[in-house]
Amino acid sequence: MKPESQSARARAVSRRIAAARPLATTAMHERVDLLKSRGESVIDFSIAISHFPAPAVVREAVRAALDEPLLPYTAVGGAPGLRSRLAAKLRAENGIAAEARHVIATNGAKQALYQALYVMTDPGDTVIVMRPHWPAYVATAQLLGLHTVLVDQPDVLDAAFLHALPQAAVLIVNNPHNPTGKVYTAAELECIRAWLRARSTACIVDESYEKLIFEGAHHSLAACPDWEEVGIATIYSASQSYAMMGWRAGFACAPARWVKAMEALQGPITAAVPALTQVAADAAFAIGAVPELLADYRARRDLVVDLFAPVPWIALPAPASGPYLWGDVTALTLDTVAFAETLIEEYGVAIMPGEALGCPGFIRIGYIADDEATLRRGVAAIIALGDRLAAGGPSR
Repeated sequence: MKPESQSARARAVSRRIAAARPLATTAMHERVDLLKSRGESVIDFSIAISHFPAPAVVREAVRAALDEPLLPYTAVGGAPGLRSRLAAKLRAENGIAAEARHVIATNGAKQALYQALYVMTDPGDTVIVMRPHWPAYVATAQLLGLHTVLVDQPDVLDAAFLHALPQAAVLIVNNPHNPTGKVYTAAELECIRAWLRARSTACIVDESYEKLIFEGAHHSLAACPDWEEVGIATIYSASQSYAMMGWRAGFACAPARWVKAMEALQGPITAAVPALTQVAADAAFAIGAVPELLADYRARRDLVVDLFAPVPWIALPAPASGPYLWGDVTALTLDTVAFAETLIEEYGVAIMPGEALGCPGFIRIGYIADDEATLRRGVAAIIALGDRLAAGGPSR
């Protein structure tokens, strides 16, 4: 090898990462932050950032921990007391027969997702993701060298839909769903469980929005006697249910053999989640739901849905859960990347184009940030741009 080739190789990134790109969701949010740092006024609907503070009991628990003389390392999977209490939460609230050995504390849901998918698959395995999807599902699968099959999520999931799916190592289910707000029924989850057993397919269930239910009831797929045998890993996050986006507090519940493997992966990367984050997670997940937060979000959801109701070029139903609204603008355009670019450049409003979630012609609106007046201004800007395009005006 020539010296210059060796030098070029030393400067190059690995083939594993060369094709990776920043998540569209985080990239748009970072763009908003950059514009704001320059003094520009931007309304950010691209991501869900609550205007609520973290619960008082969480902040009080962390303040008390800071008064302790030591914040020692904990076991990689989390402090034993935390894991035991999270397992108790799973038994009481989710109906999952979990023990401490089934629980691992993580830095948010993304780390839980990465580690679960890492230990459940080998490069080249197939993972099924239903679209629209949280972008991290696909990005994580790509990083791990997996073959991703995207399928359109049905309004009602049944045996016929599942029967048509290809053979796969893992199915990823998001319940409640980001961005549509779908909440799976017990009957739908039973169909999934039966299919998983028949196909010998494992499952990752993202239940990060379990406490943000407006209509219906949340059921956990792993609330079945054979969840370990079937192979179900469930991930949780405090970010949205407890307005703790920056705390990075999450955990996973998985068969004990997978938790041990996740610990082996996490150990050389981050070791344990920071002690203060564990304290925050302990306090947060003991709360249950936060009624005042849920009532506020429901009112905001209804407000935005009502504001869009007279607009002919968008179909925007009221979701049954979650901090997002999912709008169908195919009557206006399929190129929602261009729509989003024009909106942020000319109107100072950021949204997430559906392409980032696998569905051109849709837009995702995070409606829980800022005050009501700002929310109304942002919605008015989206309507103004859409009306301009519907009247034949330029997109850029």
